[in-house]
Amino acid sequence: MATLKEMTYEKRGQILVKNLKSRHFDACYCATREEALQMALSWIPEGSTVGWGGAMSAQQIGLMEALKNGPYQPMDRDSCATAEERANLMHKHLGADVFLTGANALSLDGQMVNIDGTGNRVAAIAFGPKTVLVIAGMNKVMDTLEEAVRRARTVAAPLNQQRFLLDNPCTATGTCADCKSESCICNQIIITRNCRPKGRIKFVLVGEDLGL
Repeated sequence: MATLKEMTYEKRGQILVKNLKSRHFDACYCATREEALQMALSWIPEGSTVGWGGAMSAQQIGLMEALKNGPYQPMDRDSCATAEERANLMHKHLGADVFLTGANALSLDGQMVNIDGTGNRVAAIAFGPKTVLVIAGMNKVMDTLEEAVRRARTVAAPLNQQRFLLDNPCTATGTCADCKSESCICNQIIITRNCRPKGRIKFVLVGEDLGL
């Protein structure tokens, strides 16, 4: 029997799918990460070059492992031996067939919020790769765009900073200080409110808590 959270996620997920489609995104709802993995792979043609950035949710559903072991051409920046190689590969991601990403937050009316330090992820979302595939747990969904922006800045960013441990105020406090640090990870904020061309950005919404 479904839990109360699962039932709530299912109902909100169906509303969000409808609203995303009204904004010309492709979208589907999957109750589990296992279902989400199969759905994501169905949207990645065999032989595709696939890049990613900040895609913890895609990692959690097993998508990276499936790509590395399947008939695809993964462009794994973590496999690079030097910082220069990594930077060059991140630039090549802009020409990938498919780019994987998560979402720092979504609003129930179908808008996505992402924050970047370097800008590679938000650049790929906005323009470049033929397809952008977003894997997002329902824990990322807020009622309004204002709440989604707040979540991205005051929840997702400080949590991500604990992974990087750079010399920023939120490393010590766990709270956003709206800083101007040289190593700030909140340098670009993008709101993706519609999809053009239609269907370029695709969402796999997962009825579980994923990512940060």
